Amino acid sequence: MAGGAGRRERISAVIACYRDAPAIPIMHERLTAVFRDLGVDYEIVFVNDGSPDDSREVLGELAARDRRVVAITHTRAFGSQSAFTSGMRLATGDAVVLLDGDLQDPPELIPEFVQKWRDGYTVVYGERVDREAHRVMRWAYKLFYRLFRRVSYLEVPVDAGDFGLMDRRAVDALNRLPEKQRFLRGLRAWVGFRQTGVPYRRPERMFGRSTNSPLKNLGWARRAIVSFSYAPLDFIMVVALVVVGASFAALLAQIVLKLALPTAAPRGITTLVVLVLFIGGVQLLCLSIIGSYLAHMYDEVKARPAYVVDEILNAPPERWAEADESDRGAVRAARRRPGSVS
Repeated sequence: MAGGAGRRERISAVIACYRDAPAIPIMHERLTAVFRDLGVDYEIVFVNDGSPDDSREVLGELAARDRRVVAITHTRAFGSQSAFTSGMRLATGDAVVLLDGDLQDPPELIPEFVQKWRDGYTVVYGERVDREAHRVMRWAYKLFYRLFRRVSYLEVPVDAGDFGLMDRRAVDALNRLPEKQRFLRGLRAWVGFRQTGVPYRRPERMFGRSTNSPLKNLGWARRAIVSFSYAPLDFIMVVALVVVGASFAALLAQIVLKLALPTAAPRGITTLVVLVLFIGGVQLLCLSIIGSYLAHMYDEVKARPAYVVDEILNAPPERWAEADESDRGAVRAARRRPGSVS
């Protein structure tokens, strides 16, 4: 819910950045204008996910000029989901807005999110009704979201990315989840609460090229399905039943043929080879599906942290006690570093 009576609402913006150095000052400028127009208290949390460009230097200068900017730097690239998680754990707002650092998530949509939040919604997500991308990619994204919704055991909104606003209750619920291999748009649906979407057209990146390759997108799809669907395992059972049934039917056919034509010689070595190869391929497919689930579980039981923080500038003191040990160490390191601000 919105901020309590007698005090101004406080909103945190968490921005995941990777190769987005040219976009960071523009994002800061646009977010600042939006929050000032809304008349709310705010903080802007930039998470530099080990970007190889000069994002660290840009954020350092920005944090030195604006105390409302919190700058987190990871030791390497852990992925956007880990970057968002890192920012959410330090965010102090009554509501938290997640945005990609490439300016494809327009900050000017935040007032609509805030209005829905004030109307009583706990989660407000951006719904991509259209996007500036190649026709094949637009088709592929739409197909995935609809397939994912069909096979998932959750009602996950279609065409909804990470861009959105979450009330403090939803953020705290997500922060308590122990999962390391995160798919936030699925977890956001899992925690429940009252949710709604705001339609928008997603623009192209303002600078550079997308870091999402087709293989990376397939990896995203795999993580989503393994995290929120048992359909692949059900598929294995169905395939097994079909193969067993077909084998039983073929056996009966051979028995009937032998009884009807006892002198007929066995034939069809080519068919036999094809069947062996087919069944072997089906077995490998089933093993790969099982392996995906086992790998996912293996990553979780290793209990490695989702990210490692190298530096935090302008860390909010009220969050120090709640931060992970690695986060607190990063705050201390940043305070000792000459020229840093915290």
